[in-house]
Amino acid sequence: MPFRALRGATTVDADDPAQITDRVVALLTEMLARNEADKDSLVSIIFTTTPDLRSMFPAAAARTMGLGDVPLLGAQEADIDGGTPRCIRVMIHLESDRPRAELRHVYLEGAKGLRDDLPG
Repeated sequence: MPFRALRGATTVDADDPAQITDRVVALLTEMLARNEADKDSLVSIIFTTTPDLRSMFPAAAARTMGLGDVPLLGAQEADIDGGTPRCIRVMIHLESDRPRAELRHVYLEGAKGLRDDLPG
């Protein structure tokens, strides 16, 4: 089975654990749905957050949707002037028969503008 990577991002309005959980779950759910993937195809997930998000790990949010047995890793984005604030980025590694050109990356909320090469 080919090994692929999906990218996605979302933002939150405030550094609030409940909203982080809601947005991470929505993002992961949408990424899996758009790519017709399921939990069993997942190899690992890497999360990054901007330095202004400190109240919880996005991986903890992923565990709420039953992904506790998937290897999860969190890291902090570089603090770049003009960067998207309160942003959570994700890279999902998965097994998929889909050609790379057919993968659907997902950018939600204030992160929609991060990839201008993707259809809205």
